[in-house]
Amino acid sequence: DSKAYSDKLVHGAKALYKFGRLQRGRYSPNGSDQSLFYNSTSYWDEFVWGGAWMYFATGNTSYLTVATAPGMAKHAGAFWLGSPNYGVFTWDDKLPGSQVLLSRLRLFLSPGYPYEEILRTFHNQTDNVMCSYLPVYNSFNFTKGGLIQLNHGRPQPLQYVVNAAFLASLYADYLDTADTPGWYCGPNFYKTDVLRKFAKSQIDYILGKNPQKMSYVVGYGKKYPKRVHHRGASIPHNGVHYGCKGGFKWRESKKANPNILVGAMVAGPDRHDGFKDIRTNYNYTEPTLAANAGLVAALISLADIDTGSRTSVDKNTIFSAVPPMFPTPPPPPSAWKP
Repeated sequence: DSKAYSDKLVHGAKALYKFGRLQRGRYSPNGSDQSLFYNSTSYWDEFVWGGAWMYFATGNTSYLTVATAPGMAKHAGAFWLGSPNYGVFTWDDKLPGSQVLLSRLRLFLSPGYPYEEILRTFHNQTDNVMCSYLPVYNSFNFTKGGLIQLNHGRPQPLQYVVNAAFLASLYADYLDTADTPGWYCGPNFYKTDVLRKFAKSQIDYILGKNPQKMSYVVGYGKKYPKRVHHRGASIPHNGVHYGCKGGFKWRESKKANPNILVGAMVAGPDRHDGFKDIRTNYNYTEPTLAANAGLVAALISLADIDTGSRTSVDKNTIFSAVPPMFPTPPPPPSAWKP
């Protein structure tokens, strides 16, 4: 570990967070090219998300004050419990991740007033989100093959699935480290292993345990997508320069990609577990950085699930920059001497 490099990163993060707080607005105004593909619906969830991370990185309570402000939570949609997308962690909605992140603060440090009320709310909402992942509660549909439909049957489901798998596995680790054996869904108590089984079932589906009997991660397994919607993978590296128009013939080609984009997760199957390995249909074959970030996180969180020896969360390290919440108690008095 390099303290100098860490300090440099924190310095940059402070400047970036300050810029975001002062220069408010969406980067994708209506009608822009960005809005057609990655339309940001709000920035309030980013303030909660960024504020939580900045607090853990610096120990400065001003960031925690922003992240736990009731007004901020309201604007971020924390109380829109009836929303069909509530609890779905995406590149456009960081609130579910923020709630898990701040729940760990309550579980391990219990900072009390003035943060307790909103932290308790976030903790309860995190419990509810975990309940929504369980098929018995019918919050989301599942395909016949077992894939949760967090985007309600619309295309490109896997980016949402891997995020949910990661949050479920991570939250289970937090509960275990806090000596909490599970959580309640109404009157029903569930052990943390239920969350890990859900997470594992979704990742197993992506890696090949599905009706297509194929992996949706390029280069993994015997059968995986060969016509990924990706310029670098589909245009051959043959010493010839291809301009914007020249690349289209490779997009339309029915041949397998000349370059294997190892590790890239494609958009995924449809709501009937069907998949078309067609380069021109990005709803099936497009990989994204956002999706692969969730995949890597989920895989790491589940890395030792089959070994029987879980690596617990190091609660000292994750709070290493956070100063004690309460004053250090005075030392015991000296032994009395008559």
